[in-house]
Amino acid sequence: MHSQITHQDSIAARARIADRIRQTPVTASASLSELSGGDIWLKLEQGQITGSFKLRGATNAVLSLTPEQRESGVVGVSTGNHGRGLAYACAQAGVRCIIAMSELVPQNKVDGIRAHGAEVRIVGRSQDDAQVEVDKLVADGMVMLPPFDHPDIIAGQGTVALEILEQCPDLETVLVPLSGGGLISGVAMVMKAVNPEIRVIGISMQRGAAMYESLKAGKPILVEEKATLADSLGGGIGLENAHTFAMTRDLVDETLLVSEAEIAAAIRHAYWRERQIIEGSGSVSIAALLSGKITNPGRCVALISGQNIDMGLHHRIVSGEDVDVTAEG
Repeated sequence: MHSQITHQDSIAARARIADRIRQTPVTASASLSELSGGDIWLKLEQGQITGSFKLRGATNAVLSLTPEQRESGVVGVSTGNHGRGLAYACAQAGVRCIIAMSELVPQNKVDGIRAHGAEVRIVGRSQDDAQVEVDKLVADGMVMLPPFDHPDIIAGQGTVALEILEQCPDLETVLVPLSGGGLISGVAMVMKAVNPEIRVIGISMQRGAAMYESLKAGKPILVEEKATLADSLGGGIGLENAHTFAMTRDLVDETLLVSEAEIAAAIRHAYWRERQIIEGSGSVSIAALLSGKITNPGRCVALISGQNIDMGLHHRIVSGEDVDVTAEG
């Protein structure tokens, strides 16, 4: 059961990671407030050092390792924001880090992770092939830190909620991008401990939303991964999920889906109206507000989770081109 991870763990995590991450600002959105009839604020977590919230959990997990584990080094499998966060957190802590990826990962993502100081191993043509390499390294004594289903990762992501509660007192609703559930588990755990009345709403994309479908099925299930503008929200939650499925099920008030067109509209809105560059996954909270899917938001924080979008794609979206990511898959 998930009761082993508590509000206190996030408070401890906050003290542990304070000098290694940014406290990100919240900013009022006049346009979204007017549109939704609420008092809407944006939590700009895309301004985190590595461009996404993932740095919080990764840093907390790395700093929570025993001296022996630090000596052994950390390994992960990630094509994106978790890999960046882990690479940076390990570099800051002086811990060796290897990220395994398949040949299919775009070069800019490989370069991004190398730039933060990690060793990259390119293995095979799938995430599964890369996982085999990770398993070998773990058998040799390295420590694997997964992207979401881990107590220290969840407690670290919960630190964003502690900031939000200080920045937006009298909060009524929080909108959180939902993928594997590490972020929303941490946020909901903290919010409900402080004020059970705060509504926590998780938002995924319509194409391949693993946690959403698993909640509907009542247990973790396999969901086909599909091309989507919200690529960071793709991937499964793990059939052996130990923490985030139960926490999301028990603590989150509502989950909903947004379409590719709604995600593109949110990226455009963020750029032209809020002056923010955000990735598809980071825009789903705005997408839910723009599309009228959030009723009575009241005093509401929309969590913007990341900015690591291909800038060519971003340019095409904000200049109003039709972008059909679904054509490829």
